[in-house]
Amino acid sequence: MEGLSRRRFIGGTGSLLGAAALGAIDLPNAAAQSQETQLIEPGAQIPALVIGTGYGGSVTALRLAQAGVDVHMVEMGMAWDTPGPDGKVFANTTSPDHRSFWLRTRTKQPISNFLGFPIDRNVPRYTGILDAEDLGGILVYQGRGVGGGSLVNGGMAVTPQRDRFPAILPSVDADEMYSVYYPRANRTLGVTDIDPAWFDSADCYQYARVGRKHASRSGFPFMFVPNVYDWDYMRQEAAGTVPRSALAGEILYGNNHGKKSLPKTYLAQARATGRLTVSPLHRVTTVTPATGGYSVTMEQIDTTGTVVATKTVVARRVFFAAGSVGTSKLLVRLKATGALPGLNDEIGRGWGDNGNVMCGRANHLWDPTGALQSSIPTAGIDNWTAGGAFAEVAPLPTGIETWASFYLSITNNPHRARFTWNAAAGRVELDWQAAWKQPSVTMAKSIFDRINAKEGTIYRTDLFGVHKIWGDHLTYHPLGGAVLDKATDHHGRLHGHPGLYVMDGALIPGNTTVNPFVTITALAERNIERIIADDF
Repeated sequence: MEGLSRRRFIGGTGSLLGAAALGAIDLPNAAAQSQETQLIEPGAQIPALVIGTGYGGSVTALRLAQAGVDVHMVEMGMAWDTPGPDGKVFANTTSPDHRSFWLRTRTKQPISNFLGFPIDRNVPRYTGILDAEDLGGILVYQGRGVGGGSLVNGGMAVTPQRDRFPAILPSVDADEMYSVYYPRANRTLGVTDIDPAWFDSADCYQYARVGRKHASRSGFPFMFVPNVYDWDYMRQEAAGTVPRSALAGEILYGNNHGKKSLPKTYLAQARATGRLTVSPLHRVTTVTPATGGYSVTMEQIDTTGTVVATKTVVARRVFFAAGSVGTSKLLVRLKATGALPGLNDEIGRGWGDNGNVMCGRANHLWDPTGALQSSIPTAGIDNWTAGGAFAEVAPLPTGIETWASFYLSITNNPHRARFTWNAAAGRVELDWQAAWKQPSVTMAKSIFDRINAKEGTIYRTDLFGVHKIWGDHLTYHPLGGAVLDKATDHHGRLHGHPGLYVMDGALIPGNTTVNPFVTITALAERNIERIIADDF
């Protein structure tokens, strides 16, 4: 670290994941949101109500609207269309503020330490974009806002390898998925590939080229991964002709310009039909059978999380798409409390973390990873067949040189958890055990132990706590809890209650072998096509 002061090194990296300036911050409230919305009215009669605006919900809304069905979507988070005090809608990764976390007074960042120093900071309580939900044995990161997880992920749009699909959804016709629904999902999401020649020359991908060199020298297949980022925009960012977004490190708390999140793709097309309305900052609490369909009660909240209104509507059909955790928790509670007694005993089962585990490596001084790093990952290391791990070569966009390589691994972790109702506490709990992450660590080590041995490098021990190598406490990819052909029929219809459907990652039992959102999208495309044909 010659030539770079310790203070500057810590300060630069700490800003990546840390310091929010507190003081007099003007926090916008729900009424300040300008997105064209028509908030749901008490007593409304809704042909199709979609709970959640993530991938499964957005597919559902678009295809129903195109089929001539009026759709109302309920979203717990904000609309995210109003600039904050800095003139931007989303906060920068380097300086989390009130917009960053969901109803927390202190940040809960995936990388919590640097060089032995904790870097989480106090922030004002606000309905921010990233929820770090502590489920006892695991911390689950989820997007909060219209667009769900598409707002906060890295955009890695990976279709699983064809021969691995039977292990993901064994009852689903793989030929149909790969010939019809994966292509349809990728097309509508706007998935594209980076130009390899530009990748090889761009300063902002030096970190990924170092990752490629190390993987190749250890004999691991290195693969480019498609993304939903606008590559033309990123080229302009690099040229300095447009405001920077990926090259400004924007990822964890939203992306202000180049990423094609759901509000720019599926939801934009659904709005264009004139048949979609959306109620942000609404949280569904109860669904019960009623004349004409289902009575749905929800709470409207403000940006502090305070309930400002309670509403009940009647929906002819209800589509649960609140994400794996949100859908599973709601259904478990509705079954246990007798609101939906016909749900079967598979509700809450089959939940997994997609085998997520994180780690960093300290490289030699002759292997700099670059001060400028695109926040949009484009590459992965595949050791699934031999070691049960696929590793995303991830950025550390600190704005300074760190000589560090960082990875998010997806592993073939066999453990599955169950959501259950704790009547005494009045809450849903998950029985995931922290020790269940050990298989993921072992599988990830099949890649990084070998790379370290080949390169003569070591693991970073300062990113997740003192002397802690592995980020084995979290997941970005929750899956399962209402598994297809168990809790539902072959196309997501919930058993026991006609007119109720599951349309999101809760259908997938715990693992997709890669980043899951393309599979969630494709499965929703498959299911809603059949539901429209048969049920409408």
